[in-house]
Amino acid sequence: MSARDVPMSAPARVPTPQPGDPRLVRLSLNQRTAANWSLREAVEGCVAAGLGSIGVWREPVAEVGLEVAARMVRDAGLRVSSLCRGGFFTSGDPIGDNVTALDEAAALGCDALVLVPGGLPVGDRDLTGARQRVADAVAALVPHARERGVRLGIEPMHPIFAADRGVISTLAQALDIAERHPPDLVGVVVDTFHVWWEPGVLEQIARAGQRIVSYQICDWITPLPADTLLSRGMMGDGHIDFAALTRAVSAAGYRGDVEVEIFNADVWAAPGSDIVATLTRRYVEFVEPHL
Repeated sequence: MSARDVPMSAPARVPTPQPGDPRLVRLSLNQRTAANWSLREAVEGCVAAGLGSIGVWREPVAEVGLEVAARMVRDAGLRVSSLCRGGFFTSGDPIGDNVTALDEAAALGCDALVLVPGGLPVGDRDLTGARQRVADAVAALVPHARERGVRLGIEPMHPIFAADRGVISTLAQALDIAERHPPDLVGVVVDTFHVWWEPGVLEQIARAGQRIVSYQICDWITPLPADTLLSRGMMGDGHIDFAALTRAVSAAGYRGDVEVEIFNADVWAAPGSDIVATLTRRYVEFVEPHL
């Protein structure tokens, strides 16, 4: 039976790259893309598919224990492309938990902690004030990041999430904060889902240069589901120009891993091995040729 792509079960358009294919060296599976897999299953799935790295989340790491997780990834010969997630700076006292996240990243051998800025607290309408709290919190974390050798990656989020998840809505806004600090300590996450729409995004990617901490990819699909958080699709299923964005990221000097991060209920319903096979095909079709 010929291979079929998740989630629409359409016939695959390109052959599935096999382990050892040099095109897969920089490809990373973000754990949430195969959300039903445990950390061990995700690690084994990456190895079976020939991927070079994995993006891990703190909750699955905590389930097995930090030391076990670090050994599991190391023994598999994988890199940890990023740790998700820190941030949520706009309410409460988040510094302590983010220091813990930095400790976890260092123990995993990961040099990139993804920071989700956080949304507006309940009843709060002061967007400017919330953005300032993000900037202040990043500044407070810089000494801790320096001690641990981990870079802070501010992830701007599509404006649809400004109220509840990310008051930093553009790459330009994220860079305005990051540029107050050394580039080896504070940078930005370029996530195609969040920045594809931004006016002047190619110029902002060029501005980011060595501050690009992580390049995360997935597509923007329509119609949007009721839960807009789950509107990420496989590359090629939506509206994003991956060639242009990838060329810009490469021209900016980014040479790190390329992480596929998809939140999509229909994708999650598929077997993990089918998800990974599909994303490897879509990656070599839409992204890798432009790196």
